[in-house]
Amino acid sequence: MATVKTHRVGIIMNGVTGRMGTNQHLIRSICAIREQGGIKTSDGEIIIPEPTLVGRNPAKLQGLATAHGIEKWTTDLNAAFEDPNNIIYFDAQTTGQRYEAVKEAIARGKHVYCEKPTAVNTAEALEMYRSAVAAGVKNGVVQDKLWLPGLVKLKSLIDTGFFGEILSVRGEFGYWVFDGKGPAAPQRPSWNYKKEEDGGIISDMLCHWQYVIQNLFGEIKSLTCLGATHVKERVDESGKTYKCTADDSAYATFELKNGIIAHFNSSWCVRVRRDDLLSIQVDGTKGSAVAGLRDCVVQHESQTPRPTWNPDVDSTIKYSDGWSRVPDWQLFDNAFKVQWELFLKHVVKDEPFTWTLLEGARGVQLTELAEKSWQSRSWLDVEPLE
Repeated sequence: MATVKTHRVGIIMNGVTGRMGTNQHLIRSICAIREQGGIKTSDGEIIIPEPTLVGRNPAKLQGLATAHGIEKWTTDLNAAFEDPNNIIYFDAQTTGQRYEAVKEAIARGKHVYCEKPTAVNTAEALEMYRSAVAAGVKNGVVQDKLWLPGLVKLKSLIDTGFFGEILSVRGEFGYWVFDGKGPAAPQRPSWNYKKEEDGGIISDMLCHWQYVIQNLFGEIKSLTCLGATHVKERVDESGKTYKCTADDSAYATFELKNGIIAHFNSSWCVRVRRDDLLSIQVDGTKGSAVAGLRDCVVQHESQTPRPTWNPDVDSTIKYSDGWSRVPDWQLFDNAFKVQWELFLKHVVKDEPFTWTLLEGARGVQLTELAEKSWQSRSWLDVEPLE
């Protein structure tokens, strides 16, 4: 019996002691891949990731490594770069720290995969991409929402022509983040609400909406955005009250090149009365759908009721009854893990991977334009990035 070829891929994982880095990238992606015995490629070979955890807190790193059976961890990024077994650099640090670390990784010939936003401005994000291309290293940006079950179902409806002509898209995202002044602890770190630490919901979320809109509905032609800092004070991790200097809500409208209008509300100051923390409604000439993180419901034109406006009497129509659930026609894995597997197969087997650092730069560009639109109270065109 022939021995199966195994590729052991060293990955520098910088910034995995944070919430997203620990839960989604380390535990639910890399550790899950290792626990399943690696990734089987199309030719029957196996890819096994071998992470080196990097961060500033040795106690946290050692605790994570011990808890998940990981041998290597260090507070010395340079030492991790010098290990020839490490061929991939992954960055989940705060945005302001990413540019220099990624540039160094590229200079050392490492393939690069990183969280978004990829940089604090478009110029740096583009430079990262161009440097990777010039160095001949493979590169990618996390665009996890494309593999959420609800959005996969929504994409299948688009591809099969369910909607007819798509007219508009309405996105609602957010939840109430406690300010720390009462008994409930905040669910998000304090830097999210400090502009001086690269916080703000515009920079955090509009890069998501850029790739969701582009990959599902079309290229964005122009936008207008209004940001707000609704909650003025919060309490940080040490119990100290601080002034919020970053936006905690954003109300953005996008005009697409194909004529579709998309509007996305994003807020950490809203109480949820919808089916999920993210809800995207798509309306077309032949039908509509509402997708959440994991579920999706549809209403065909044949199921559409005919309401008439009369606020003086109770409606006889039960509007939620006219919708039907899209079935789970496949097993859905963790969205972050799915993209990690695609990137690892891209690095090892040169399989296609379109979500490069250029896509990350497009997300940064959109956030910059949204902030400029807010400041100038105007519509702005989205110029193509070359």
